[in-house]
Amino acid sequence: MVKIAYIPERGDMVWLSFGPTLGHEQAGRRPALILSSRDYNKKTDMAICCPITQSIKGYSFEVEILIFERKCVVLADQIRALDLLERDCQFIGKVLDMQLLEVQDKVNELIKG
Repeated sequence: MVKIAYIPERGDMVWLSFGPTLGHEQAGRRPALILSSRDYNKKTDMAICCPITQSIKGYSFEVEILIFERKCVVLADQIRALDLLERDCQFIGKVLDMQLLEVQDKVNELIKG
């Protein structure tokens, strides 16, 4: 079994390939926020994440962050579980703890209703 060199942890921003997708799903190679723990990611070679985009629309499930001094948003309503080996995961940086908590709150709101 091939193991990945970099194992992301919760709160990491990474580059991932999101294709193939359907409909309104975020596609292509793009930044993502890792929500799952490093232990889970290491054990499964998968990560639970949300895509990040520069296309800010003001939706209630967007969480504002900065990447390389560019204003972006985490799309907390587009949760994905992606294979880290197949999606070419590369580290970008970390979000602030308060931003991670805001994303988590929005995900919880989405799931719990």
